[in-house]
Amino acid sequence: MMKYIKFLIWIVVLAFAGTGLSNERNSNAKPNSGKLGLTVLDASTNKTIACRVHLTDAEGRPRLFDHLPSYRDHFCCDGQEILNLPAGKYTYVIERGPEYTRGNGSFEIKSGSTTEIKEKLSRLINMASKGWWSGELHVHRSAKDIELLIRAEDLHIAPIITWWNRSNKWKNSQIPERKVVSFDDNYFYDLLGGEDERNGGAFMYFNMEKPVDITRAQREYPCPLYFIEQAKKQPGAWIDIEKPFWWDVPVALAYGYGDSIGLLNNHCWRSRMLDSEAWGKPRNKKDFPSPRGNGFWSQHIYYHILNSGIRIAPSAGSASGVLGNPVGYNRVYVFTGGKNLEYGRWWENLRKGISFVTNGPLILPSVSGHKPGHVFKADKGRTVKLDVKLDLVGNDPVDSIEIIKNGSVERTVSFAEFNSNGGLGFLQFTKSGWFLIRVIADIPHTFRFASTAPYYVEIGDEKHYLSRESIRFFKDWVDERIGQINIDDPEKLEEVLKYHRKAKQFWQQRLSLANAD
Repeated sequence: MMKYIKFLIWIVVLAFAGTGLSNERNSNAKPNSGKLGLTVLDASTNKTIACRVHLTDAEGRPRLFDHLPSYRDHFCCDGQEILNLPAGKYTYVIERGPEYTRGNGSFEIKSGSTTEIKEKLSRLINMASKGWWSGELHVHRSAKDIELLIRAEDLHIAPIITWWNRSNKWKNSQIPERKVVSFDDNYFYDLLGGEDERNGGAFMYFNMEKPVDITRAQREYPCPLYFIEQAKKQPGAWIDIEKPFWWDVPVALAYGYGDSIGLLNNHCWRSRMLDSEAWGKPRNKKDFPSPRGNGFWSQHIYYHILNSGIRIAPSAGSASGVLGNPVGYNRVYVFTGGKNLEYGRWWENLRKGISFVTNGPLILPSVSGHKPGHVFKADKGRTVKLDVKLDLVGNDPVDSIEIIKNGSVERTVSFAEFNSNGGLGFLQFTKSGWFLIRVIADIPHTFRFASTAPYYVEIGDEKHYLSRESIRFFKDWVDERIGQINIDDPEKLEEVLKYHRKAKQFWQQRLSLANAD
């Protein structure tokens, strides 16, 4: 309980620290000030484009503006602004999501004069034109700003969290008839996103007709699955397990209640990593050292999930508005095909894992002509041989590309080798299993990576790779969690523990089916 309170206080402090307040927001001209004329253009069309700007003064303090959507260390604009600034020297970085090059530079503002800055951003790749559409599942920003924010990030789907624990925007307001809003043809946001975040972790709710009333929930009561069961009565409701290391993840998995899971989550920041698991299951820091250890821990748990025969697609979320990320920094690309984005199909294909997550590298995977989520099938005794290929672009240097097979690094290909032959070679299976492709950028201060959703291989009658080690990992996890739960009321305690006991039975039964070490 105290860990949770301290963490929330820390979030609130961070949310206000760096907002700039009076010192770092300045939209009114003052003595000894000048103007910045900022123009940001698409290099191919020479037209202004919405973008995100990180503007800092000589002391490294961010400069934010009241008339623009501003947060922490950046603001977003439509690509053309005249901004009042105190005289002095400044540096800037301008971004528009990972599909565009970055702009950066420095300038000086002189009192009474205007300094003109013009930056052209070039497209590295147009993922949408290839049928890949971006989205993210953790946004805590204002609905009045969201259209500019997602245009500035070239992000196509962004549900907004409007009910979260004891806060519910709709408690005294009418739920809009149009819950999912589309604009400019291929941009969508959901006004009814929700989050239940308590001792067991955080579970995200999307595509809802109405919120689930979680406002009176206590830290442990009722069990998060109680609310998920209510939500699942609404057709199309989507539950995202926000992070793999939350304590109640093995329970949710046992009930089959996760539609996706946050492999790329809000502990990965643009500027740095959050180095703890908050009130989730802590990692061994010797095995998963800082600064990237938290990110590898999330992946380690996800691989255990897949090794337990549970097929769940990875998702991504940034938590902009609560933690230190821009909207869409962590994102998931889903292949739907076609020139226009179909909202329902995007979610359908996310569930199927025809997708990859990224906060940097952009990848176009093809394995024997197939996209992620594909199931390769063969008769017993046959060997499956797969040709693994990948197109890769991005703003950041890449050291190597990896193939992860059944939870372990099967092959590492240096970027130089990959660049010379354009492929990752052949991969063989003689038994059922899974694999994915992971690309890690060479950015030491944070964990910037891309990962495909899994591909699956089914050979003979045994369709799943079931690891004893992985299943036991979750069985022991459930036991540890049961020992933590502390509720004074015996009836309430029993209501919560019934979910965990049933989950324990699930993992015990699955352990008896294991077919691999």
